[in-house]
Amino acid sequence: MTLDADRIRVLHAAKLRVLTRTVLDVELAEVSGTDDGALAVTAGAEPAVVCLAQERPERALGGALALAIRSGCDAVHVFADDHSGLLARRAVCFTKPPSVWQIQGDTAVHAEPSPRPTESAPPRVPELVALLASAGVEIAVEHGVITGEVEGLEVARIVASAAATGASSTDESPGDGDPDSGDAPAVAWQIEVGVGAHDREAFALLHADEPTAEAIRRVADVVRTHRCAGASPHPLNRMGAARWLRSLLIRRPDLVRAGRLRAASPPVERGGPKDSSPAVAYGLTPDGRRIVVVAGVGIDLDVVPFAADARLFLDPDAELAVAVPQRDAHEVIRAMAERLDNPAEIVEIDDGWRTFSGEST
Repeated sequence: MTLDADRIRVLHAAKLRVLTRTVLDVELAEVSGTDDGALAVTAGAEPAVVCLAQERPERALGGALALAIRSGCDAVHVFADDHSGLLARRAVCFTKPPSVWQIQGDTAVHAEPSPRPTESAPPRVPELVALLASAGVEIAVEHGVITGEVEGLEVARIVASAAATGASSTDESPGDGDPDSGDAPAVAWQIEVGVGAHDREAFALLHADEPTAEAIRRVADVVRTHRCAGASPHPLNRMGAARWLRSLLIRRPDLVRAGRLRAASPPVERGGPKDSSPAVAYGLTPDGRRIVVVAGVGIDLDVVPFAADARLFLDPDAELAVAVPQRDAHEVIRAMAERLDNPAEIVEIDDGWRTFSGEST
């Protein structure tokens, strides 16, 4: 039986009441149940924010901190079934770290921070990377995956396919593919064209005989007509807005007072082109200091915890800038950035950033 949204919110609120009573020995007078969980502020001389991170738990920390800032609370408690280790890792980036709890039935225990993630190395396929570049697309490497993008939107991807015998010139596997040798089959790498997995599959079925470079250019040209100034609303200019902004910042690092930037992996792998997570870049300031830049579009209360995790992942000692359009630079996000143990700078980008030239100033 499927529960309706109102019933889900009631259940989330009830679960937070039980956990707060059991773990903190506090009764809640008012609880706001949401689709993703529940939030409340405890009563008393030292109020605290309590949060249930039920759905999309990895994005719960920002909302809890925002409520704490608005309520004037120092203490924050976040209860989660899943991703509690990730939340705990992000929490310790703040001067007054929220307490993150791993739910165990009707009670909870303190969550241990997850270790700093490691990143897979990309395949060594210079011929395919050169082919992407010759098609006029941007090259991005994230968590070992190489993609070709247009204004931050993926239009091609280098993928692996198991070869029955032998190894191609772009093989990465050390095995020779001999089934009697005990080695794993060789890995042949190829470029798939399209926006997202389903589009790549459909494109391969319909255009199997089309030369890859020509196919990439054709798809890229279609995307460019929608991802430009003055284009009418379309799915191709609504997807991946943060990555579009990152693409601009890589071409125009001066907008975030950087000298040069490149695309970098986020702390958690993204789910695909429709994923609205912030986008990450890494580089140097004009005077040679290391900087991590996180681009976000839309008021995203979790952009600061995400950005802190990105810096922890890429370079814990780097400066951190969070770039958002002016209309999205909410004061609560600034206050959250100041609460970091190593504060981040919130950099406002002109709301008309989609119309900017790609040339550096």
